[in-house]
Amino acid sequence: MKFYRIYIELTNVCGLSCSFCPTKELPSKEMDLIFFESVIEQASHYTSEIACHVVGDPLTQSNLHEYLDIIHKYSLKAILTTSGYFLKKHTYDTLFHPCVKQINISLNSFNKNDTSLTFEQYITPILSLCEAKLQREEELFINLRVWNLDEMMSERHFNEILFKTFSTTFDTSVELDTIYSERPKSIRLASKILIHFDNYFEWPSLKNKNYGDGTCQGLQSHIAILASGKVVPCCLDCDGIIELGDLHTNSLEEIVNSQRAKTMIEGFKEHKAVEELCQKCSYKMRFTTQ
Repeated sequence: MKFYRIYIELTNVCGLSCSFCPTKELPSKEMDLIFFESVIEQASHYTSEIACHVVGDPLTQSNLHEYLDIIHKYSLKAILTTSGYFLKKHTYDTLFHPCVKQINISLNSFNKNDTSLTFEQYITPILSLCEAKLQREEELFINLRVWNLDEMMSERHFNEILFKTFSTTFDTSVELDTIYSERPKSIRLASKILIHFDNYFEWPSLKNKNYGDGTCQGLQSHIAILASGKVVPCCLDCDGIIELGDLHTNSLEEIVNSQRAKTMIEGFKEHKAVEELCQKCSYKMRFTTQ
C-alpha cells in the first residue's frame, strides 16, 4: 500500500480562531522530535511526501527546522500549510529548507479572525517571502490559497483588495469579476508562485446532517497522523473520530492493514461510506461522478 502523501501534524495549535475552521476539541499537543522521527521512519515506507499539518500550523513551532531536518534525513519532501501569521518566526533558510516542496498560505484566514494587524502588515511578509523565493531562485512552489469563493460572493470586498495587491506586485492582471465568473483553479503570478482558488467547505462532524454514501480519497491517496500519534483515514478528521490506531502502541503497518481500515477501503470502492463520520461528510461529494 502506497499513499500520495501522509499528513503528519507537528502540532494541533494554529494560533488563530478562524470562523471557517471547527472548534478544536482535543487538548493542545505537539509531537516531540523523538516520536516524530519514529513516525517519519515508518511513513517513509508508504510515501515520498509529508504534509506537516492537519489543523495545526507548523510555523507556530519555533524549532520547525529540526522537524524538516528529520524529513530530509529520510529523503522525503515536505509541504508546509500556514495562515501566514507566523512567517516572521523563521528564517528563509528554514522556510526554503531543501526538503520543502511547497508552502501553502491560507489567505482567507486574515479576514476571518479578530486581529490587530492591518491588511498591509499581514500581506507584507507574504509578499517578501515570494520576492525572496524569486531572488534566490528557489525551486519550491508557493501556493497562495483563496478558498473563500461562494455563490453569494460574501468575500468580494476582501478579495478585491487582495487581487489588486497581487496585480500591482506581480504585474499580472487578476480580475475579480473574471475569477468569480470563470472559476479558474489557479492563476500563475510568477515562476512557481500561484493563486489557488476554491470554495468554502464544511468540515465533517457527527453533528452534520447525513449525506449518505459516496467515495473518498482517505485511505487511498492519503492518511493522517495527529499530534497525539493517533492515525485517522482522512486529513479532515482533526478530532480523531475514526481512530484506526495509535503509533505509540501499534505500527503503521498494523494500522493501515487493520480490519477497520480494510472495511472502509472496500466500502469506498463500492461508493459506500461505512463510517458515521463519512456519512456526515459533504466533502466526499467532490469525488462523486455523476
